[in-house]
Amino acid sequence: MGQLHVVRVGANASIGRYATAGARHYERGTRVVVRTERGLEVGDVLLPPTENADQPDSEGTILRRLTVEDELLLARLSQNRNAAFRACVRRIDELGLPIALVDVEQLFDGTTLVFHILGPQVPELDALMEELAETYESKVQFRQFAAAVTAGCGPDCGTEEGAGCGSCSTGCAVADACSTRKRS
Repeated sequence: MGQLHVVRVGANASIGRYATAGARHYERGTRVVVRTERGLEVGDVLLPPTENADQPDSEGTILRRLTVEDELLLARLSQNRNAAFRACVRRIDELGLPIALVDVEQLFDGTTLVFHILGPQVPELDALMEELAETYESKVQFRQFAAAVTAGCGPDCGTEEGAGCGSCSTGCAVADACSTRKRS
């Protein structure tokens, strides 16, 4: 296994350890392309690797440093993300759904849109998700995070007994990073 860097990834700033191939070393602040369980994403290196034989498994792989061409692609993806945000807000209003769209995240692979919402998981979301997936030719996911922020991500969340990471009240529940959360 390569070295493990601490990298911040995604709209919710999920922080994890990501492996590199071989002995690659990235300094703090380096923007990198990473493969996560969600797909290809862009991350920021927070900590370069440290010499520690007891390092846990990685949450993904750093593929490479971000290039100028990648920055151009990010600009194009941002336009698509903004259009998807406006379209989703319009449809939520038209359908009279009791939810609020907080953010839309487009993964670097260009094929996945993640809609971050506040409110209950209403049945109409499935139809809206299918509609948006067809419109944007993407996989679409809705992420609810208000309940996780207030209730945590599992029994005894954020405590020693819960075996979580202990930072749920400030972000890990939102970022799906807590070890007590069941992964799909």
